[in-house]
Amino acid sequence: MCFGHANKGESMKKRKWMWREIGGGAAIGFINGFLGAGGGMLAVPLLRGTGLSQKEAHANAVAVILPITALSAGIYLWRGQVAFSQAAVYMPAGLAGAWLGTGLMQKISGEWLRRIFGGLMIYAGVRLLLR
Repeated sequence: MCFGHANKGESMKKRKWMWREIGGGAAIGFINGFLGAGGGMLAVPLLRGTGLSQKEAHANAVAVILPITALSAGIYLWRGQVAFSQAAVYMPAGLAGAWLGTGLMQKISGEWLRRIFGGLMIYAGVRLLLR
């Protein structure tokens, strides 16, 4: 009898996490597709909630955002809403920045990464609200 209760409890826990992951993934995709950014800022705290370290959460957020961003970009491109010539101007420096950013993340502590991330979220929020 005890064995059955343990499995039922584990099953309910697993279902709760499943719904949290589905809801979180849907929210990340919606925010990223709707606003064109911000999905990663939602993904990092959600991934931290699963027990990942700060650095692991950031790295996994990028992996989560990649296919979501590719799909969103493809849909916008298909609808004719992308001025590729304008977007392409940012790509070379953006790729270089990504390379430098991933290298820097390996060198700083998780605590500083959390602080920088939080500061960026506050800065972005205040800037958007005041414009």
